[in-house]
Amino acid sequence: MEFSLPILPTISTTFIVLSAIMVAIGWVQISKRKLEAHKKSMFLAGLFAVIFFIIYASRTIFIGNTAFGGPDDIKIYYTIFLIFHITLATIGAVLGITSLYTGYKNKLARHRKLGPITSIVWFFTAITGVAVYLLLYVFFHGGETTSVIKAILGF
Repeated sequence: MEFSLPILPTISTTFIVLSAIMVAIGWVQISKRKLEAHKKSMFLAGLFAVIFFIIYASRTIFIGNTAFGGPDDIKIYYTIFLIFHITLATIGAVLGITSLYTGYKNKLARHRKLGPITSIVWFFTAITGVAVYLLLYVFFHGGETTSVIKAILGF
């Protein structure tokens, strides 16, 4: 039995998990009033999320997206789950940027309201992202991967 994981999706998924871990650490730190440690953890959470996005976007543009390679009878459920994940990720990214901005600009009343919501959305984004990764590359063999550039430009 051959078992190999694609390197870029594995690395990008690792970075989103690291981002969620840093958010959790930052949450504990702020609950203990460790403001400077919280800022550093949240900065790292944001940095890890940006690294994830750069790898993900680069792979999507230059290599393409991997289609679901599992059984056809569960493809619709995977697709619905994927749409849910993408929606969460988009909302999480906007909330994350806004939370970082309000924190660094000392708009603390807004930051305190937004931070817990952002964290929860981010945790679910990371969890569903790992689930998508597992469904695409671990539980089933990935389907066809087509370059976005090739699809648009024909080469």
